[in-house]
Amino acid sequence: MEVVLVYIVVVIYIIALLMIFIYSIAQLNLLLNYLSATTNRLKDSYPEIKSTQYPNVTIQLPVYNELYVIDRLLDCIAAIDYPHERLQIQVLDDSTDESLEQTRLKIEKLRITGLDIVHVTRTDRNGFKAGALKEGLKFATGDLIAIFDADFMPASDWLKKTVPFFVDPEIGVVQTRWGHLNRNYSFLTKVQAFALDAHFTIEQVGRNSKGHFINFNGTAGIWRKECIIDAGNWEGDTLTEDLDLSYRAQLRNWKFKYLEEVETPAELPVLISAARSQQFRWNKGGAENFRKTAASVVRARNIDWRSRVHGILHLLNSSMFLFAFIIAILSIPVMFIQHYYPEFKPVLKLTGFFLVSSVILFLTYWITFKRIKGGGFLSFLSYIPMFFGFFAVALGFSLNNSIAVIQGHLGKRSSFVRTPKFNLSGKKDTPVKNKYISRRLPGISIPEMILTAYFLFGILGAWQLSNYGMMFFSGMLCFGFGFVTYLTIKNAS
Repeated sequence: MEVVLVYIVVVIYIIALLMIFIYSIAQLNLLLNYLSATTNRLKDSYPEIKSTQYPNVTIQLPVYNELYVIDRLLDCIAAIDYPHERLQIQVLDDSTDESLEQTRLKIEKLRITGLDIVHVTRTDRNGFKAGALKEGLKFATGDLIAIFDADFMPASDWLKKTVPFFVDPEIGVVQTRWGHLNRNYSFLTKVQAFALDAHFTIEQVGRNSKGHFINFNGTAGIWRKECIIDAGNWEGDTLTEDLDLSYRAQLRNWKFKYLEEVETPAELPVLISAARSQQFRWNKGGAENFRKTAASVVRARNIDWRSRVHGILHLLNSSMFLFAFIIAILSIPVMFIQHYYPEFKPVLKLTGFFLVSSVILFLTYWITFKRIKGGGFLSFLSYIPMFFGFFAVALGFSLNNSIAVIQGHLGKRSSFVRTPKFNLSGKKDTPVKNKYISRRLPGISIPEMILTAYFLFGILGAWQLSNYGMMFFSGMLCFGFGFVTYLTIKNAS
């Protein structure tokens, strides 16, 4: 019985290792695509159109109880430089608190300036954000639909940088890169920015440069209205309606254009509760979309086989947290199996795959870091602790995200939980005041505390067995889960 259990542990561990390794090879391919794309072009050439040729544009602002950022958002959107006679602004407001009246009053003031701005409200939140966008589309006068979440602040020339690309009738979406207003607020915001930067450089450019599937990121992008309708319109049956519609559009042969050099800054969650709920929604939505769309991608003969492979792995993005969590949990039993069952040592040499995967991840994030912070020896020295800090915290979120992934694959439905916005600048230690923050200690915090102790035991066990590589890995896991646990308790106090 004991040997059977050992076999089960080893087989599950190796499967998880191989899945992470396959994913890392795909990431390496995206890195090479990115380097090739940035070498072969200095920057995107912008199509030129005359001011008389500007199409009608509708800007949609889906909001829900955004008391702290709604005025900032509307002031920013009102400052966008585009002919007023060709611009409509829709505030798609599902709010249930006093921000509803605050928004109404602000819109009345902006109307006086000559803006075509409308306040669209619903009696229920059916379909959540997707439902609001779909409702607004019924009354949208624009041929193009730009979308911004409440915490985004596009530059005044944003439309003039994105709209010209639609001279190509095959372009269905133009997506811009997210920036971060409060990157340096805390270690938590630095880690989030670090992770998102890799997605918005290596992944998006690496995919888009080879015509692979990419995704509209829910905001800071602009759609051709015809594309939305042709792809089946917004659907609220997943928590990431943006990923869902993106794949349906590309399966219908619409092209996406990604603009790395056009940055649209936004605010990162500054509290662990907000970051946790955002991560949960993104990762569960990713798994839901794999369940919904993977078969269509496999069957799509109009799509190149390379793009189909990358598409499947893209849809499995969030599932990598589950495989990473499995590797983390089983790493300590495997360490003892290696020591006490020498007959398994040849098979367990496959552990080296995880090291290779980690090196690929290290290189990928370094290219991103260098692009934003600059290269050089000192920059590299500052990158090393940032990378390992990010890696540890990402592993610390792995239980939270694994639960999200499992629920998504099993088809368990849940409500769209918005991420509270704070209207904070990059100033560190600015007091956090937000009525939407939950101060309850979540049930998941107890397992995370136990896991912190578990990996502390792993450090001690690795030290006793002189397994210093495992001691380092257990140390990262202990720090990651400990960091998440500490911030969770602090958030609840």
